[in-house]
Amino acid sequence: MEPESVESKQVVLPTLMSSPADVARVRRELEALDNYLQTQRLREPGVPMPRLPKLSRNLDELAQTNQLNLLHRTVRQELGQYLDYLRTQAPVIHISFASDPSSASLQKIVVWLRQNIGQDVLVRVGLQPGIVAGCTVRTTNRYFDFSLRKHLEGQHAFLLDALTPRADEPAATEANNG
Repeated sequence: MEPESVESKQVVLPTLMSSPADVARVRRELEALDNYLQTQRLREPGVPMPRLPKLSRNLDELAQTNQLNLLHRTVRQELGQYLDYLRTQAPVIHISFASDPSSASLQKIVVWLRQNIGQDVLVRVGLQPGIVAGCTVRTTNRYFDFSLRKHLEGQHAFLLDALTPRADEPAATEANNG
């Protein structure tokens, strides 16, 4: 029975496989698995076998979710081509936070982006302590600043008005204290 082609169906990426570095890591791991299986095919009988490379959670979940049999060479080759495509062509969204986001928060963001933007969206996370709270989002042609710093800059006049004492206020506060 011929395995189903990777190219003939939409590949669903695991949520944990969210960054270009994750894609590169899974690609290297797939290459190591391919090399192992090639050497096993060519080895002489009676020669001790090296251990099978252990699959990472990302590669294992990628294969299970998409029902891919990694023992088939064509499936491994097509998956490798797809991962190469992701590394070079997939849209990457850069999100910078003031501190490291929790993995649960990052997973929710990745799920939302893949549901609303595209299945092959990758996320690169950065740190910018100067934004205080919130985040900044950057794509190849857009920049969005959802930081507290930006919000406060927009409220500069309101903050100055609220913080500067009025001429009649000191007298009113002294009357209440005395």
